[in-house]
This record gives sequence, C-alpha cells and structure tokens, in this order.
Amino acid sequence: MKMGSLSTILRHPDEIYPLLKLKNAITKAQNQIPLDPHLAFCYSLLQKVSKSFSLVIHQLGPELRNAVCVFYLILRALDTVEDDTSIPMEIKVPVLIDFHRHIFDRDWHFSCGTKDYKVLMEQFRYVSAAFLELEKGYQDAIEDITKRMGAGMAKFICNEVETVDDYDEYCHYAAGLVGLGLSKLFLASDLEILTPDWKQISNSTGLFLQKTNIIRDYLEDINEIPKSRMFWPREIWGKYVDKLEDFKNEENSRKAVQCLNEMATNALIHVEDSLKFISSLRDSAIFRSCAIPQIVAIGTLALCYNNVQVFRGVVRLRRGLIAKVYDRTKTMDDVYGAFYDFSCMLKVKVDKNDPHAIKILNRLETIKKVCRENGVFHKRKYYVNYETQSKTIFMGMLVLLLAILFFASFIKQTNVM
Repeated sequence: MKMGSLSTILRHPDEIYPLLKLKNAITKAQNQIPLDPHLAFCYSLLQKVSKSFSLVIHQLGPELRNAVCVFYLILRALDTVEDDTSIPMEIKVPVLIDFHRHIFDRDWHFSCGTKDYKVLMEQFRYVSAAFLELEKGYQDAIEDITKRMGAGMAKFICNEVETVDDYDEYCHYAAGLVGLGLSKLFLASDLEILTPDWKQISNSTGLFLQKTNIIRDYLEDINEIPKSRMFWPREIWGKYVDKLEDFKNEENSRKAVQCLNEMATNALIHVEDSLKFISSLRDSAIFRSCAIPQIVAIGTLALCYNNVQVFRGVVRLRRGLIAKVYDRTKTMDDVYGAFYDFSCMLKVKVDKNDPHAIKILNRLETIKKVCRENGVFHKRKYYVNYETQSKTIFMGMLVLLLAILFFASFIKQTNVM
C-alpha cells in the first residue's frame, strides 16, 4: 500500500469497511463472467474500460445485464471513433453515421483507439455477435440510440460548440441519448413503467453526468494528442479568455476558476430532473445502477467547484468516498441525503465575490429544499464527514487499537508469569 493511500485511510477511517466491501464486489464481478464466448469477451473488456460501470451493471438481472453491457460497449466503441483525433475527417464521419449498421455485421471491425479501446475496436465482432443474441426489443432500442448518437457526433465533428444551446445539444448526443436508451431497455425488460416525462428526465440524467465529466476532464482533453477535442461552449469561456487553452496558464487562474464555476452552475440545472428520474424507478437493482453514478457526479462537481487544480492535474473523488456511496445507496432517502450533503459541501466553497455566486447559491438552495421535502433525514449516515467528525472517529479507533494492544500484552505477560 502506498503511503499516500495509507494516510488517506487514516484520515477517513470510516471508509475502510466500505473499501473492503467494494474490493469484494469487484472480485465477485470478475468471477461472474458468462461461459458464452461473446458475452465473456464483453464482460471481460467492460471491467477493463470502466470498473465503475461494470460494478453497477453487474447488479442487474441476467437478461437486462447482458443488454446493458452490450449497449455500453457499443456506445463506448462509437465514442472511441469520435475521440480518436488521428482519424481523417473523411473516414471518421461515414463510420460514425453508419455505425448503427455495423453492429449487425459479425465481421466488422475498425482499427483506432489505444490500449483496451483498441482491442474493443479490433475485436468488435464479439460485441456484434453478443448484440445479435439479444431479444429484438433490446436490439431495436440499441440500434435507434446508436443511429441517433452517431449522427449527432458526426455533426459536432464538423462544428465547434459555440453557444450554450450547442453545448446542450452535444451533451444530448453524447450522454442524454444514453439515458433515453437505458430507459428503453428498462421498458423492454418489463421491470419498469415509464412516466409521461421520461424523455426529459432521462435526458437530464445523461446531461448531468456528461457536463460533470467535461468539466473534470478539461486538462486531459485539452492535452489530447495529436489534437485537442474540447466541448466547453465559447459563449461561456469566451467571457474570460481569447483561447480555451489559456486557462492552463497560471496568470489566468482567477479567470479560469470563475469560468469553471459558471460551467458548474450550468450543470446543476439538471439535478432536479435527475432526482425525479431516480425516484421513478421501481426495481431495486435498476435503481442502484442509476443512482450511484448520479451521486458520484454531484460529489465530483462539488470537488471540482472553485478548484484551480482542474486546470493543473487530475481531480477525482477518493476511492473510499466512492466505496461509501456504493455501500450506502439503497433507498431514495439515501440519494436525497447524498445530494443534500454534497450540495452543502459545494455551498461552503462558494466565493461571495464570484460573478455567479448568487445564481449557484439559489440553485443549491433549491436542490437542498427538494431533498429536505422528499427525503427522511433522521438516523441517517452522512456521506461527507467534516474534519471534526473524522478526527473523532480516528481517535476512537486509535484508543480501541491501543486497548487491544495493551490487553494482548497483559495476557502475554500473565502467561509468562
């Protein structure tokens, strides 16, 4: 164990047990790979390209789990084509537009991406074969979303994200459609009944995840080789700098953080719909698979907010806190509690002199009000432990450890005598 990891655990001892449970869940998922060679490839690769989504997908029932796994890998493959900036435009655009047809071709493959994504693309025939083994209802939903997403990605390959409306449209293609697709798969499984506003709230859950990731991944995306692919809208960042890469310069730190905070304020627009979507789910496994990523997103946004480190390095929720989210997210009350806690954490970070301070404070108060009015908060465990709470727990564990060591020493001395 690295010293950094050890010191983090000592500062947050309440996360030790959830971490152990998460490790056990990962091991269990690795041992549940199906015997079918096509599905075996899909699940094995899923664990490599996304451990977090692999865990939530593994909680679903077998039939739906297979459909969601294949759906995720198809969209990940589509995303790999879009992300690979080395592919010439005249080749990339037709592949994106025709991708929904390729998923029916057991022999189709395409060389692009790196590492595990390269394996996914070069051995895509296994994914296609697994797709063709799904029930027709699942196939229809996956084909529809893949077609719409490919067309949308092709559009933005040729167009920059200029306005906030462009930003919302891009995020709809990149992730809102994922929310819509998942809802269609849930409906096809007969495990869920969609509400009248399902299209809007499903789309919002995707937009909230996508916008959070776009904010968090600024440095990784701007440094993409051979060419950066950025989706921050010029309508927002153009208020602060002439070029988006200028935020990397330390002399622009104040402007960079102000722009970051405006982007975060925009992302929070989707929280109420996200909560409405999660609360509409009936099946407990589907509920957890949707709720956990949303909680991680609000936690990540709270961590990124007013944080210049977004422009300097990697900003991620610590593994122990994610483990706690996995462990404690069982009911809608848990979701309301988590969103309330992270909203409070974000509120503490708001600089009153920030140009958008009033707007984000109002938005946070609205989110907190929704959580208070719908959630049962008494006798709950907090997702975010403040420093005094962590010190109290740490001191309690230290005293217990010393007591055990003292008792063991006393017993040993007694035996010697």
